[in-house]
Amino acid sequence: MYDDKELKEYRDLLPPPTEFDEGFDWKTIIGAIFIGFLMMPGSMYLQLVIGQGIGPAARWVTIILFAEVAKRAHSDLRQQEIFLLYYMAGAALASPFSGLLWNQYLVQSDAARMLGVTEFIPSWIAPSPESQSMVERTFFHRDWLVPILLLVGSQIIQRIDHFGLGYALYRVTSDVEKLPFPMAPVAALGTMALAESAEEKKQSWKWRVFAIGGVIGLAFGFIYVLLPIISGLIFTEQIRLIPIPWIELTGYTEEILPAVATGLQLDLGLLFVGMVLPFWAVIGGFAGLIITIVLNPILYKEGILHRWHPGMATVDTVFANNFDFYMSFGIGLGLAIGAIGIWSVIRSFSQQDTNRGKLSDLFNPPPGRGDFNFWIAILIYLFSTLSYVGLCVWLVPSFPWVFFLAYGFIYTPVISYITARMEGIAGQFVSLPLVREASFIAGARFFGYQGIEIWYAPIPIHNYGEATVQFRQIELTGTSLRGIIKAEILVFPIVMIASLMFSQFIWRLAPIPSASYPFAQELWHLQALNTLLMQTSTIEGNSMFYQALNGTTVFSGFGFGLIVYVLLSLLGLPVLLIYGVVRGLGQSTPHGLILELVGALVGRYYFLKKYGSMWRQYAPVLLAGFSCGMGLSGMLGMGFALILKSLSHMAY
Repeated sequence: MYDDKELKEYRDLLPPPTEFDEGFDWKTIIGAIFIGFLMMPGSMYLQLVIGQGIGPAARWVTIILFAEVAKRAHSDLRQQEIFLLYYMAGAALASPFSGLLWNQYLVQSDAARMLGVTEFIPSWIAPSPESQSMVERTFFHRDWLVPILLLVGSQIIQRIDHFGLGYALYRVTSDVEKLPFPMAPVAALGTMALAESAEEKKQSWKWRVFAIGGVIGLAFGFIYVLLPIISGLIFTEQIRLIPIPWIELTGYTEEILPAVATGLQLDLGLLFVGMVLPFWAVIGGFAGLIITIVLNPILYKEGILHRWHPGMATVDTVFANNFDFYMSFGIGLGLAIGAIGIWSVIRSFSQQDTNRGKLSDLFNPPPGRGDFNFWIAILIYLFSTLSYVGLCVWLVPSFPWVFFLAYGFIYTPVISYITARMEGIAGQFVSLPLVREASFIAGARFFGYQGIEIWYAPIPIHNYGEATVQFRQIELTGTSLRGIIKAEILVFPIVMIASLMFSQFIWRLAPIPSASYPFAQELWHLQALNTLLMQTSTIEGNSMFYQALNGTTVFSGFGFGLIVYVLLSLLGLPVLLIYGVVRGLGQSTPHGLILELVGALVGRYYFLKKYGSMWRQYAPVLLAGFSCGMGLSGMLGMGFALILKSLSHMAY
């Protein structure tokens, strides 16, 4: 993987700058408010309606708008200002309080009642279903005080923690080990291209391509999002010309393809996503889908997929198959990928790197970059980890506290360093599946813990390796770290206030999930079943998790993953194929892979031939424009919903 040809295309694309600027001024302050109070609600609403927000679109719209305003004020947005807007948009659209919308559903869900865990869900996550706040659909109730305070406290620790071990590993892997971080220049070049777009002489193709995508997004968004919302406000039922989230075909194919969830998701955005994603990752995902279509009828005939029966739709089919086979098989696949990543990192130590720096570089960073002392980062890591441990001991006193220390001071630094090196060498993320879950089960089996509170506790098990890429991007754009710290301080209160306000408002519009939020209505039940199934493993008795777990199937998944990796390596095929196959075998909802494949094939074999290497730049801008158009449609629809439903509650 260290010598992958594709990765070499990304290395040395962008040398580190010699001058840095904070980029923090009144433009970024107004940008943070704009993102928090105008972009966030639209993103939250679309997430519930169609299953995807407007993250990339929000960044583009904000930057383009501010670039236009600056131009008319005879000014320009500097590269660092643009990156800061880009950075804050990502932080603002996280919408932490939207997690409370999921919590209120979970505690009231049919899945929780079916698995018998409703009474075990802790009150510091969500009030009981009998709470008056559930009837009134409001977070502004004393029963929600503890969950909200706990969420705010955890978010404060998390934002401080961002500058702890992740920053320390960035200094080690980038400044001392001089790893190339092949994927960091890609994102950095994207924001630098946006900076160029503010200059009229360089903006022509970007604006043209973005506008094409935007018009397509607006047109499709009118049919896919806006029409159902407006018709639902005027009539008793919504008018949906295109089914959301998919066309259900399982009932029509069950005789030919038993135990196979079939359907087609007609979200045009998937076509553009397929054009942007790595080609071989999409092909791998489709290969995984084909394997599933061939394998499931065989497994059903052999009696392995025995919980499936004719008449089941997609959600029930996927859950039944997960229970019987794919959960265990997926665990094995995940372990194989984790083992491959660790082996690749170990092998990388044998590579002789003549560019490797000195240990003294750890304490003498480049001037002007805004770095703070390395030991301050270590102290932040110690403080945040001990804070997490303290919270966990307080919330779950019956769980062995030694596990919390092991999570924070043994597992987290080890896996974070492995991932940091893997990101620095090959641009790949490394994770070991079910480490957290296995430790919970061990606590229940060997230390007598019973309950599911531990599954919701803010345990200090993190992987900070990915943060090193973000710090490298900050460096490559010439943005001082001081500007990033100021942006974090500014955006935090805006995010918390806006997120709580709009979560409350969206919940008051209609129950979540309900027909007003079709994606949540269709998918949340499956997500709740899969989530709670795992949590039954720490409840006394023969839980459904142990019924679903099969050691032989786990080992078969592990062996399959290793064999596929070896074959791909021997044939010289891209390793991204195996990641795609894992996604295709993930048994989530495969209906969107078809349009992704069409997008990947059209992009590679038509547009790439027609436009050459420039297509690599066109495709992300086209997707951003489409996302922007869809986002504007969603925000317009949400505006209608907020106004009309607010008026319906007013007393005349």
